[in-house]
Amino acid sequence: MISGRTRAFVILGWSFFRVLFKLLFTKQPPGLEQFHDNYDSEGLSAIEPRERQLMARFSRCTACGRCDFGEAERISQSAGEYPGLMQLVLASTRSMPDFDAAARGFVHVPQAVLQRKVGRCPVRIPFVELARFVRGKSPDNVMESLPPKALPPAA
Repeated sequence: MISGRTRAFVILGWSFFRVLFKLLFTKQPPGLEQFHDNYDSEGLSAIEPRERQLMARFSRCTACGRCDFGEAERISQSAGEYPGLMQLVLASTRSMPDFDAAARGFVHVPQAVLQRKVGRCPVRIPFVELARFVRGKSPDNVMESLPPKALPPAA
């Protein structure tokens, strides 16, 4: 009878050799292709270097709530799709899988309003660019499922 420690060592060694064998004798897909295979179904997409710089600008939000001033009517008319601009910014900059919900919310805010809100924001979040970025990264079926009158004008 072998001890638990010996058995664990044998299993670990066997697993190590299986991994080495797989790496040496099977063709792995390129990194980006494997990334898409692993994460597309979870709503995560690859980020380009330029987009990474944009995301750094978007994530400066301090959750002060100033951008929500005057949004009560849009919030109430959205039937729960638009929780307020601050919530959209936080969802858009903290969690990529939330981009589909954020894209639905940004539909309720006209581009001119987003532009005006930049002046109110103490850290100058570029709301128009953020909305465009989120729409571009959200699943295509989200934007297609919205009624035509709700869709924002193409930028």
